[in-house]
Amino acid sequence: MRKIPFLMSTLLALAVFCATTAKAQTPLPNPQVVIATNHGKITVRLFRDKAPVTVENFLAYVDDGFYDGTIFHRVIADFMIQGGGFLPDMTQKPTRDPIVNESRNRLHNVRGSIAMARTGDPDSATAQFFINQRTNLRLDWSPAEPGYTVFGEVTDGMSVVDYITTAPVTRVNGMSDVPEEPVIIQSIRRKSLL
Repeated sequence: MRKIPFLMSTLLALAVFCATTAKAQTPLPNPQVVIATNHGKITVRLFRDKAPVTVENFLAYVDDGFYDGTIFHRVIADFMIQGGGFLPDMTQKPTRDPIVNESRNRLHNVRGSIAMARTGDPDSATAQFFINQRTNLRLDWSPAEPGYTVFGEVTDGMSVVDYITTAPVTRVNGMSDVPEEPVIIQSIRRKSLL
């Protein structure tokens, strides 16, 4: 009689072990987000497996609604659009602490990739990001340059990115390439939550 409970508990422990092992071997999913702008929507797949710190940082801002109502404040035709840090009146939003640069992840600043903006300090990225309108391999990591961390790619809506780069720009508060009419990020949401 005592052998049955022992056998059952052994089988249960084996099942838990197998489930845990299978879960540990399953690659982390690469979530998608939708960037809704006043010019249309941009869907982005995030590469959590290649830039885990950057993706978790970005998703924390997404889940907090941080990007809602911010703008693409730097728009350069045939280069990129940058946003996620300023409000339409060019007030900069306070952010969390900077994160480590993951630009050595073998992802490239190609057309449609999304990467983190930063200062001259490689480990200074916080909330701002940019979407490459064209391939900009000079922004990749190299032995001489720390590069900019690519952490995802546009899967739908590059026509919106292309349209945004045609916006007339001006200088505001000492900053150049600011669209004359605000390009507003209405929201960024995980695709599964839409």
